[in-house]
Order: sequence, then structure tokens, then C-alpha cells
Amino acid sequence: MAALGIAIGGSNWFSALALGVTLLKCLLIPTYHSTDFEVHRNWLAITHSLPISQWYYEATSEWTLDYPPFFAWFEYALSHVAKYFDQEMLNVRNLNYSSSRTLLFQRFSVIFTDALFVYAVHECCKCIDGKKAGKELTEKPKFILSVLLLWNFGLLIVDHIHFQYNGFLSGLMLLSIARFFQKRHMEGAFLFAVLLHFKHIYLYVAPAYGVYLLRSYCFTANKPDGSIRWNSFSFVRLISLGLIVFLVSALSLGPFLALPSVFCLWFKPQGPRGFLRCLILCALSSFMFGWHVHEKAILLAVLPMSLLSVGKAVDASIFLILTTTGHYSLFPLLFTAPELPIKIVLMLLFTTYSISSLKTLFRKEKPLFNWMETFYLLGLGPLEVFCEFVFPFTSWNLKYPFIPLLLTSVYCAVGITYAWLKLYVSVLTDPPVGKTKKQ
Repeated sequence: MAALGIAIGGSNWFSALALGVTLLKCLLIPTYHSTDFEVHRNWLAITHSLPISQWYYEATSEWTLDYPPFFAWFEYALSHVAKYFDQEMLNVRNLNYSSSRTLLFQRFSVIFTDALFVYAVHECCKCIDGKKAGKELTEKPKFILSVLLLWNFGLLIVDHIHFQYNGFLSGLMLLSIARFFQKRHMEGAFLFAVLLHFKHIYLYVAPAYGVYLLRSYCFTANKPDGSIRWNSFSFVRLISLGLIVFLVSALSLGPFLALPSVFCLWFKPQGPRGFLRCLILCALSSFMFGWHVHEKAILLAVLPMSLLSVGKAVDASIFLILTTTGHYSLFPLLFTAPELPIKIVLMLLFTTYSISSLKTLFRKEKPLFNWMETFYLLGLGPLEVFCEFVFPFTSWNLKYPFIPLLLTSVYCAVGITYAWLKLYVSVLTDPPVGKTKKQ
């Protein structure tokens, strides 16, 4: 991984950050893993030992293959490396199979494929405005963003303890976002189209991609006030996008509550940053109002929000509320005793760094939190103490075992909803790019 950092042209500090988090991931290999570990082992077995025609029909295990085709081919490719570790893990009949070699292979497969995430973070850092950069390295927006993404608490516990491949998939999304900032629209569109065929959850943010590409790529010019210049429409560009994004995005109209942000993306263009805000709102809206949504889906909003956090103080405030609350909502995923100190320490370190670094970055502006926001975030401490150290010893523990989860869900829902509303107000009230430059 250190070689990777050098290979992509990163500075020594970026290589050190990437290497450091990779070593931490290695230390987490022996920790608890969820049923997702068996899910992906079974998918390795299905794609390796059965013909393509049976991949989506094999039902020996309850964990049938239910991801889009690109992810199935991804598992197929991994299976050809897995056979050199333990051939038995690739037997479809070996339900709930586990061995030390299987554990090592699956854990290292997540770590290795995170190389794409590291590269995507490096590309995102190139898009950051360095005007606020301080004299110290730790005060530079690029350094702060690198830590917020590479060392993201939620991604660490979901992928490297709970077990999934969100880093690899998030890398594709962040790389597509970076390409839009770099005016490489076709590459960004292609990467997102590929991502959709890896995991269907990204359909939630398809409206942001579709409208942004139509408004900012197919229309090639704006009027001085930022409104659209209709005669600048390029049919050639629309056709070139065609099968890459337009038809794929049309498959998903997105959650109804995300439509106002898409409306603003068209009528109040704010460039790539406006697209990024719309994408985050689509992700948050689908997370809040979708049916049967998993806790870890909050990362779909938290990770891209990191890019906004180093640009403006108001976005930094929203990011800190969203990421702190969203990360805490992941705590119930790690319910075994050995992981309790790990998740608490990791979250405290990440949260402390996030708040202190962003406060330093925006120290010349007003405080990032008002008294109400500060009181709410501090309330997470007593909530954790009650849920983990007090409630288990009460008489209610046996009769109402769901209370800690209920309290965590309700409390976190308040913070996430607040962040969603605050971001929505920002999107609806910010002027278009044209008017901002004029002012």
C-alpha cells in the first residue's frame, strides 16, 4: 500500500496515512465478523463452481446471489485467487464453512481492493481548493480530507470488522465525483454506470448524476445570471452519454423527497459542488424514507459529505453532525464484548480529529456548533453509558431487551434528520454560480 501511495504520485504524508490505516485494518483481521462473511463466501463458491446460467438460481444457502452482474464477476475473479488459500471454501455445499485460511483470504481481499478507494481519495484531494491552507501540514484541507476519508470510522468497522466491500465501491463513486470536478464528464458518467452494476443501492443517487450531466454537460453555456442558455444544447453530447448514464438513471427516479434538490440542480446550477450536494441529499433521503434500509447505508452520504466539509464552514458543521450521529448509529452492528472498546476508541479518535481539524480550518469564522447542536452531540456520551453499562444490569434487560436499540435509533434519527434539513435549506437558499461570481 505504501508503494501504491508513491505510484499514484502522492506526497509522503499521503502514503503514510494510507499505510497507517492499512496496518490498522490488518490488526482488525481476528475481530468478530457478521453473517455477511458467509454471504460473500457463498457467492465465491457459486460463481466459481457453477455455470453462469445458475448463478442467480442457486439456492442451497439462504444467502443467494442478489447483487448486479458486475459484482458477481468480481466474486468470480476473487474465487480464482481464493482456491490457492482453501479450496473447500468454494464448495457450494459447505454451508457456514470457516477456516483460518478462509478468514485471511476474505479479510485481505477487502484490504487489497481498498487500493481503489485510496486512489480515489488521492484524486479527490486534487480537486480541493487550497486557499484556506495553513502553514502546518495538519491544517491543510487536503490533509484533513485525506484523514476524514481514509480513516473514516464507519467504513473501518463496517468493512474490516462487520465485513463488506464498501471501500471498493465507495472508491468508484468518489472517483466519478472527482472526474466531474476535473471536467472529465464522460469518465465520471462511465464510472457511475459501472458502479450501478456493482450494487443497486447507488440507484438512489442516480437522479443527481442524470440531471447534473444533462444541465452541465449537454448544455454548454449559461447566461450571465447563471440561468440556462437553451440554444447551447449539444445533441452530440447527449447521444454520447446515451447508454452510459441517461438510460441507466431513467430506471430509477429516486426517492420522492429528493426531487426538490434535483429541481435546484437544474434551475440553480452550482457546478460540481451543487451536484455533490444533490447527490448527498438523494442518498440521505433514500436512507431516511426508504423501506428496509440497512444502517451502513448512511456511509453513502457521509463519505461524499467529507469533500464538502473542507470547503465551507456551514458544510463542515453539517458534516460533523451527520458523521458523528451516523457513525454512532452503526454501534449496534458490533454487539460482541471484545469489540466494545475497539469501536468506542476508534470513534472517539476519529470524531475528536474531525472536530478539532475542521475547527482549526475555519477558526476565523463563527463557531461550527450552536449551543443546541453541542448539547445534542454531547448527549451521545450518556446514551452510550446507559445502553452499554447501565441497562444490562437493570431488571428491564430481560423483559425489554430492545430498549437500547430503540433509544439509539430514535436519538440518531433526530441528528440525521436535522443534518438533512440543514443541508436542504443550504441547497435551496444558495445562489446560482453565476450570481455568486457576480457578487
